[in-house]
Amino acid sequence: MDFREPEHVTQLRDSLRRFVADEMPREAAQRWDKNDEFPRAEFQKLVALGVTGLTVPEEYGGHGPDILATMATIEELSRRSLAMAVPYIMCACYAGMNIMAAGSPRQKKTLLPRVADGSLLFAYGLTEPDAGADLASVRTRAARKGDTLIVNGAKRFCTGADQADYIYALLKSDGDAPRYKNLSFVLVPTKAKGVTVTRMDGIGMRGMGLTDVILEDVEVPVENVVGEEAGWNQGWPMLAGPALDVEKLEVAAMALGLATAALDDAWAYAHERKQFDKPIGAHQSVRHMLAESKTKLLAARLVLQQAAWLADTNKPCGVESSMAKLFVCEAAEEIILSCQRVMGAYGCVAGVDMERYVRDILVFPIAGGSSAIQKNNIANRLGLKRG
Repeated sequence: MDFREPEHVTQLRDSLRRFVADEMPREAAQRWDKNDEFPRAEFQKLVALGVTGLTVPEEYGGHGPDILATMATIEELSRRSLAMAVPYIMCACYAGMNIMAAGSPRQKKTLLPRVADGSLLFAYGLTEPDAGADLASVRTRAARKGDTLIVNGAKRFCTGADQADYIYALLKSDGDAPRYKNLSFVLVPTKAKGVTVTRMDGIGMRGMGLTDVILEDVEVPVENVVGEEAGWNQGWPMLAGPALDVEKLEVAAMALGLATAALDDAWAYAHERKQFDKPIGAHQSVRHMLAESKTKLLAARLVLQQAAWLADTNKPCGVESSMAKLFVCEAAEEIILSCQRVMGAYGCVAGVDMERYVRDILVFPIAGGSSAIQKNNIANRLGLKRG
């Protein structure tokens, strides 16, 4: 077995690290976090590298699909700032992967070139005030009226909806159909009349923050149903499809990037900080924390890499993506909290990157399906009997 990363992915990482050093200095990342702002100008410079085309086939102007390279991009951006990693995901993954997997030929032809050129952002509209893990119970409705859908309801925790072009919304499309056969995905324009987006102030993932979305008699063309007519009432199979499996890997890649950054900072601090006439890295308690963190980081990287390889080669990865999301996010939280302890009080001060890593990582065992949900997914998909 060869566990080495493909050469083209390693070369991509090198390019991204140069980009991060030049265009995403630590001071800028701290400012984006403090102001909760999307660095659109810097994002356009990122687009010029071609990375938003990593999920788009060449026939639509992209360079992909290449899941391993996409995950590497997410990780490298997350090492410096989620304010850049999240909009990248909203473009390359939320828009690119979902339209590639479930869009109609017309939707692919129209939308995928906009993914490749970085001009299209999707926000997920899944969760509702009364529907979190139980997505089959969404209440937001889409009523057909000729060639128009009338959408009413509310979506919650829609990351970046105030910056997105469309909300990739899971809607109840048939009130009389059985459960799981009454849902559709619809592209709801965020600028449409009747759409109200309110920013929420979260502890982490700032820059592309959480929003509440109210939908009041929003008129959407029927052609905005994902998959068009063939996609009507097919939302549940789409939800269980490959794009949503890879979403778990996207979350894991962000967590891995954060953990890598935290460990880099703590490792350097352990060499520089002296106590009792020697670097703190010479003290056994610190050495053990860092050694354990290095081990967990390697394990997390391998778990994510294997799941991404399965997705990249079009092999089933539902179990492995849930395992990766569960393990990487939990391990990353443990790593970052250990690294904060290595830095002591300095790891708790606003304006120090470690404090931001801690706030950010607390989101990830919840985002993209909680750890408890992933455990249920794993048990269910592996056939563990309930009784």
